[in-house]
Amino acid sequence: MRFVIHEHHATHLHWDLRLELDGALKSWAVPKEPPAEAGTKRLAIQVEDHPLDYIDFEGVIEEGYGKGEVKIWDKGELAVESRAKNKIVFFLYGKKLAGKFTLLKFAKAGENGWLFFKVKEG
Repeated sequence: MRFVIHEHHATHLHWDLRLELDGALKSWAVPKEPPAEAGTKRLAIQVEDHPLDYIDFEGVIEEGYGKGEVKIWDKGELAVESRAKNKIVFFLYGKKLAGKFTLLKFAKAGENGWLFFKVKEG
């Protein structure tokens, strides 16, 4: 499996975390730069799934929601350790992000708020 993180210069700069799961790219918008160090937590808002071919997309979205410049910030391999309704534990093997990470849903049912953080190992 694969992952990509897009640096998205839309109305507000944010990063789009995309994980290859269930035949699509499960996606979260992360308002601050993704956490490279353990102990740094980032808000991640789950957004709609994207098609798998979006993993290589770079360019300018001209119109509508999300318009602006999109660049690949990091990409690589993904290995899922565990996955439940409100928690995904996974390993990223990218150039900028490498190691064990967690997505933990903290919002009420029907809301999309998650925490994204690197797990301290050892």
